[in-house]
Amino acid sequence: QVQLVESGGGLAQAGGSLRLVCAASGRTFRRYGLGWFRQAPGKEREFVAASSWSGHRTTYEDSVKGRFTISRDNAKNAVILRMSSLKPEDTAVYYCAAGTFDYSDSTATFKDVYDYWGQGTQVTVTS
Repeated sequence: QVQLVESGGGLAQAGGSLRLVCAASGRTFRRYGLGWFRQAPGKEREFVAASSWSGHRTTYEDSVKGRFTISRDNAKNAVILRMSSLKPEDTAVYYCAAGTFDYSDSTATFKDVYDYWGQGTQVTVTS
């Protein structure tokens, strides 16, 4: 069992930065692939970024490549999403997720491979 709690969301101006942290409980944290998803009002939840259990492989949605960075600290049971050059279209509730699956750039983008989800944190970017 893994419990995930996100923090670090808030209000930012376009071009600014935010750092989201997902704290996980559970001794088997290091075995899980980790992902960040987001959901804007009236839209489907969409993939943002993911990291393999080792952290050696990462995957990004095209619109965030070069702006967002995912990293994990297995010793602290945490996964971090650093967001820079923020745009108003990045406004959404951001969720972290964990799952045990065979990691690939394709598989990591699927919501269904993740078993555990956090409650989400709001990110609002103003122009």
